Amino acid sequence: MNVIITPTQLAGHVIPPPSKSQAHRLIIAGALARGESVMSNIAFSQDIQVTLRCMEGLGAGFTLGDSGVTIYGLAAGRALSGWGRELPSLDCGESGSTLRFLIPIALAVAGGGIFAGHGRLMERPQRPYFDLFDERGIYYEQRSGYLTVRGLLKPGTYRLPGNVSSQFLTGLLYTLPLLEGKSEIMLTSPMESAGYVDMTLEVLNQFGITVDRQDEFHFRVPGKQVFQPRNMTIEADWSQGGFWYAAKALGNLVDVGGLDASSTQGDRVIEELFTRLCCPGDEEIDVSDCPDLVPPLAAMSVLRNGITRLTHASRLRLKESDRLATVGEVLNALGAKVTEGVDSLTITGVDTLPGGVSVDSHNDHRIAMMAAIAATRCQAPITLTGAEAVNKSYPSFWEEYERLGGQIVKEE
Repeated sequence: MNVIITPTQLAGHVIPPPSKSQAHRLIIAGALARGESVMSNIAFSQDIQVTLRCMEGLGAGFTLGDSGVTIYGLAAGRALSGWGRELPSLDCGESGSTLRFLIPIALAVAGGGIFAGHGRLMERPQRPYFDLFDERGIYYEQRSGYLTVRGLLKPGTYRLPGNVSSQFLTGLLYTLPLLEGKSEIMLTSPMESAGYVDMTLEVLNQFGITVDRQDEFHFRVPGKQVFQPRNMTIEADWSQGGFWYAAKALGNLVDVGGLDASSTQGDRVIEELFTRLCCPGDEEIDVSDCPDLVPPLAAMSVLRNGITRLTHASRLRLKESDRLATVGEVLNALGAKVTEGVDSLTITGVDTLPGGVSVDSHNDHRIAMMAAIAATRCQAPITLTGAEAVNKSYPSFWEEYERLGGQIVKEE
């Protein structure tokens, strides 16, 4: 779908959609529980739908409502199969969280799985898991867009790099409590995206799972634990709220509400960063703990009086698109001045954005939303191709955009 956007000022109150990151974690916890859980206030984005389908493939059950889901847990406690059983097929769509969370979980509850993905998903690195599997004799094979894992995880010490992705750590934190004995996780490098790990630990605690966090690098996990069912409400998403903060920074009269300032979501830092970027002068922001905020932060910066550097962002090259490249490509096409570094972006503020061009979402939901927000300050209409990419995480984005006064024409 293409969208033609005519520049206009947005105005009104907006509540971001439910947190995708929290929803992934709560759904998985409920699916592993012994009993029935109800999750309210869920946005059934493409990523959340694939997590539901995959947990169903592992043995959980679901009943969907308009904005919630009842989960019938599979009561996982130990591996249910060995090498001889047919492995479940688990299509993770384009969701990196789903894939990385479920690789070790599938080993614990089904003896493994055959994972598929779309877009760039199966190109994203899984080496931290593969290194662990080599140590433990777990079979894995990746070819033709599929990853097969088979074997039995055993308690022990698991060493992971902390600076690759917190998703690997989360996968193990969900899995190790299900094993027969106690385990430890040792990080071999400083952790990035620590807020996502805090969210994982919070959800585990809510479902009755004990993890003893010794320090930044060391986690002790007792075995033979059982997830307890819970009824939970998903909180609003600070990551998606970042785009509406970007709209405010660009002069739109948008009021962002419904966000929990005490949330464990690491992207709540957007509120502080918004305040910084609304002041003139040069700014340097380390985004290693909030990489998903780079597109809205870049949009905030294109018209400000000063130079903005977003640093330690190399992991963005492994997202739905190479975001260091695509952020710069799209904003520069609109008339911004963005310079791409090896692991950084430098945005030099300009006076105006001419617009009047066609830009591509690169099948990346955050690039599509960034372009839409930046378009509000262009001098001429723009065409955004692949605008349906927002369905990955924010299916109602275009409806909200129009409700706030945005002028768009959709071309199927």
